[in-house]
Amino acid sequence: MAQGYNFFMARGWESKSVEQQQDEAVSDRGQRKVQLSAEQAAEERRREALGLSRKRILQQMEVATNPRHREMLQAALAELERQLQ
Repeated sequence: MAQGYNFFMARGWESKSVEQQQDEAVSDRGQRKVQLSAEQAAEERRREALGLSRKRILQQMEVATNPRHREMLQAALAELERQLQ
């Protein structure tokens, strides 16, 4: 085992990626200068949740093989898209 711990990935590599993501998230928040009202913040959270649900349904549709399941997913996707508009 002459290759040591660097055989697959150096220790700490994952934490550097996480640290970078956290830094980007903080900088993104710092760029928003407009203070949102409680209603605007709630609406933004709702839209983000709908967007995440839409993304999840699209991922499920990629692997769904049962026609009835696909129908259900398509109906759910149509409803989410209606709510997003």
